[in-house]
Amino acid sequence: MVLIVFMLQNTRSVRVDFLWMNGSLPLALALLIAAVGAALLTMAVGAARIAQLRRLSRQRHQTR
Repeated sequence: MVLIVFMLQNTRSVRVDFLWMNGSLPLALALLIAAVGAALLTMAVGAARIAQLRRLSRQRHQTR
C-alpha cells in the first residue's frame, strides 16, 4: 500500500542518463528500477560469497 501511494505521489518525469542510455521517465519508476537493480546486485554478490564459503568449508573438511 505504501509503495502504491509513493508511486502515485511521484509521477513527475525526470531525465535519466546512464552510460550510453538517456531518456525521461516518472521519478517513482526510476527509483523502483534502481532499487531492483541494487537488490539483484546484492543477491548476486551474496550468492557468490556463500558459494565461496561452502567450497572453502568442503575443502577444509576433506583434508581432515
